[in-house]
Amino acid sequence: MSESNSLFIGPAALPALAGWLRQHSPTRLLVLADSNTARLCYPRLAPHLPAHELLTVPAGEAHKTLATCEVTWNFLTENQADRRAALLCLGGGVITDLGGFCAATYKRGIRCVSVPTTLLAQVDAAVGGKTGVDFQGFKNHIGVFQEPAAVFMDPAFLATLPAEEMRSGFAEVVKHALVADAAAFAALPTGGAAGLGAVADWTPIIRHAVALKAGIVAQDPREAGPRKLLNFGHTVGHALESYLLASPGRAVTHGAAVGAGMRAETWLSWQRGLLSEAEWETVRQRLDATFAPLAYAADEVAAIAALALQDKKNEGDVINCTLLRGIGRGVYDQPVTLAEISAALRVVR
Repeated sequence: MSESNSLFIGPAALPALAGWLRQHSPTRLLVLADSNTARLCYPRLAPHLPAHELLTVPAGEAHKTLATCEVTWNFLTENQADRRAALLCLGGGVITDLGGFCAATYKRGIRCVSVPTTLLAQVDAAVGGKTGVDFQGFKNHIGVFQEPAAVFMDPAFLATLPAEEMRSGFAEVVKHALVADAAAFAALPTGGAAGLGAVADWTPIIRHAVALKAGIVAQDPREAGPRKLLNFGHTVGHALESYLLASPGRAVTHGAAVGAGMRAETWLSWQRGLLSEAEWETVRQRLDATFAPLAYAADEVAAIAALALQDKKNEGDVINCTLLRGIGRGVYDQPVTLAEISAALRVVR
């Protein structure tokens, strides 16, 4: 995906969307939003759209399910969407993942247009063509690879986000830098919500994070090799996120889980001799300054670690993890044991 023909970042993104829709003339335009983006973001979007229908679904990871897909497919069917229709996804990672999956599977595929409204979606979920939903408590367990027809990122939408959602998205910015750009990692803002709140213009940070991810994805669209670098922090992070999501009242943001996952997997990198102790301390201090530790008990560690057995990078019974061979240098397909994951979870509690 190149910015010149299908990816637009900056204040001109929504006018560019209007031009794209005029040029490509979908037979039907259907808009998918959640209860937050319908209220906070749709009023900014609507003036740039031709005639369309809007579906609003409940917000939150708990609704990233096949049941919500069924509601969306019914919406497309009731509005007589044909294969030249377009589904516009207005939201964060849940909406871009779920909506992309629904578009890719409805009538074997209609065009999906993504308007990501969170930092997480802008730097990660809306780029790279991964779609999917959660299933039986496992993150993104059902899905397909399908690039959106176009993506329009307006940083102005970030003003609608609470501090915790900004920090969640920032975890993916940190991850991109840790696996691919040491200088970018050193230059990132620190200090938690206060540090992120002091950023006057997110456009350069978004552009650089998107460029890092896009460069990796271009080498390996289907995640057979180098794209696995982008899973750094996610083997442990997804296990934590899935476990806490299943515990009433304990759900955490994706970024909070990835922040904890990056701590754990950086520690494992040091234990394996891939990182020096000084590099481990540098990364740990940066992560500690930005992401609060997650609360889980010692007697929950084994159950959390066991969820890593369902990680999508695994081969047979081998848990494959992405680790760091230095700051800015990720290394993928590193087999780890449940005992190692459990040890890392105890260290970063």
